[in-house]
Amino acid sequence: MHIVVIGGGVIGLSTALRLSEDGHRVVVHDPALGKGASWVAGGMLAPLSEGWPGEHELLHLGAASLARWPDFARRLPGPSVFSATGSVTVALDSADAADLRTIAEWVGEQGHELEILGRAQLRDLEPALAQNIRLGLLAPTELSVDNRALIAALEQGCLDAGVEFVASSVDALPDADQVVLAAGSRCSALWPTLPVRPVKGEILRLRRRPSSAPPPHRIVRGTVHGRPIYLVPRGDGLVVGATQYESGEDTQVTVAGVRDLIADAERLMPSIGEYELYETAAGLRPMSPDGLPIIGRLDENVVVATGHGRNGILLAPITADAVAALISGDALPEAKAATPERFAHIERTP
Repeated sequence: MHIVVIGGGVIGLSTALRLSEDGHRVVVHDPALGKGASWVAGGMLAPLSEGWPGEHELLHLGAASLARWPDFARRLPGPSVFSATGSVTVALDSADAADLRTIAEWVGEQGHELEILGRAQLRDLEPALAQNIRLGLLAPTELSVDNRALIAALEQGCLDAGVEFVASSVDALPDADQVVLAAGSRCSALWPTLPVRPVKGEILRLRRRPSSAPPPHRIVRGTVHGRPIYLVPRGDGLVVGATQYESGEDTQVTVAGVRDLIADAERLMPSIGEYELYETAAGLRPMSPDGLPIIGRLDENVVVATGHGRNGILLAPITADAVAALISGDALPEAKAATPERFAHIERTP
C-alpha cells in the first residue's frame, strides 16, 4: 500500500520504519524532521518506577513497550542508542519515602522487579547523590536512550528501507491508501475532535567539566517541593528535566523554569553546579485527557498515533507494532487501552 505518515518525530519515524519493513511504500511529511518534542526529550524508558495503584493500563502498556525495546534497538543502524541501564527514584522526606514503598509493593504485585534501597545502599550505588536522601527505589530493568541518536538512527533506518521524506506541513488529509496521523498535538488541526493538547516541557543539557564529579550511572528521579525532577545520563553529561506548563503553543524557555530545574537538581546531586550548562530547550508534549496515548483507526483510511505525553520514546516500539497491526486489518491486544473509542466525542470524519 501507499501510506502517508504525517509527523516525523520518534513516533512517526518508528511507525514509518515498521510499515516499510512490512513492504509498504511509505512517505513521511514533516517540515522539521525530528525537531519537535522528540528533540528535547529526556529519553527515559521508565514505566515501572512511575507506576501507581490503579493505573494498570498505563503500567501494562509501558511494560509491554519496554520489553520490546532491546529488539527494536537492535534493528536500528549505527551504534547503540542506549545511554543508561537502570533507574533510581529517591525520596527526600517521609511522605516521598511512603510513596516509594507503595510503588514498590504495587508494581511488584504486577510481576515487575523493584527494590527498596536504604541510605547507605543508595550512596554505594550512586555516590554523587545527596547525603540527606532517605530512601531509594531501584528499577534495574529500566533504560534510557539518547533521544537525538535515536532520531538519527531512525531516519537512517527509514532511508535504508526506502521511506521517502517530504519537508512540508500538511493542511489537509492527503490522498493515499492509508494515512497515519503521528504529528503530536498538531493532529487536532487535521482531525479537530481528537482530544489532544500541547503541554510545554523545558529541559537542560549539562556537560561534565574536567573538575566535575562523574554523573550518575543510572536515571535518577525525585520530587522537590512537589515538582518532579529527573537526571538522565548522556555520554558527555546529563539531561535535566522537566517542567510542565499548560501554555498553548509557547516553546520559549523561561528564567523560572531554568531556576527551578537547577535548584531541584542540586537537591538530588549537589555537585551538579560544577557542570557546564550548554543548552536549554522546550518542547510540546501531546497530552490526552486520561494520560494514555490514542492509537487506533479513525475511519477506513486514517489511523491515529498521538497523545503519548511524556512517554513518546518509551512507547515508540509498541505504537509502531499497533499501527502495523491496524494497517493489516488486525489489532494488537497489548494496545487495547489506547483505542480512540474510549472518547465518545471523537467524530469519524475530520
